[in-house]
Amino acid sequence: MGIKDKTFIVQGFGAVGYWASKFIEQDGGIVTTVVEYNSAIHSDKGFDVQAVKDYMVEHGTLIGFPGATEETKDPTTFMTKFSADCMIPAATEKSIHAGNANDINVKAIFEGANGPTTYKAEQILSERGIVAAPDMLVNGGGVTCSYFEWLKNLDHVAPGKMTKKYEEQSQAKLLAIMGFDDVSADLKGASELDIVYSGLEEIMCNAVKENWKFAVKRNLSFRNACFVNAINKVYQSYRETGIMI
Repeated sequence: MGIKDKTFIVQGFGAVGYWASKFIEQDGGIVTTVVEYNSAIHSDKGFDVQAVKDYMVEHGTLIGFPGATEETKDPTTFMTKFSADCMIPAATEKSIHAGNANDINVKAIFEGANGPTTYKAEQILSERGIVAAPDMLVNGGGVTCSYFEWLKNLDHVAPGKMTKKYEEQSQAKLLAIMGFDDVSADLKGASELDIVYSGLEEIMCNAVKENWKFAVKRNLSFRNACFVNAINKVYQSYRETGIMI
């Protein structure tokens, strides 16, 4: 289970596609196909994500990238030419549509772009048993981090500033009790980035679990479950604030 050893097709290698690929690689996933606006490459063995990004920045194209077993200047064809466990459309709106949805060969799609799947394509994917995690959920990480920033601005204190030194001292005391000597120099409390990543993982993982349970309970597609659950929450919030009865 999880990301380890799963293969990915990534369409769009800008901020969203690149960073998604970096974290996929970090967790043991394999990016086998990269589709950019003017070129695309594939290798069953997968790519070094940073090397692909550096090559694209330097050359303005993926054509000629070392290690690619196949390449093309017609990038749309590579979205359907190869199979993988997952696909991340992270570039353009309506990139998955009625004309190619029947030919996409993956088990799950995670929408990094805004509106990359048309309504008709969603119907086709659903009929084929391909799970689509909608952009409103997958893209929620950016809004979540904005929420963390808002909290930081309200408090006028960076996350972890009040506890970092205490965590370091606690770790040093624990290791001293266990018999380790002179380790305090190597100990570090959680940085602001560590805390943000931890909070982001907690919120996003819980959101996925909640919506998946909702989909199973209501017998809905994952996409529809996310929409219905979100609308219900907005409705409940309006009722609690007295905006509507």
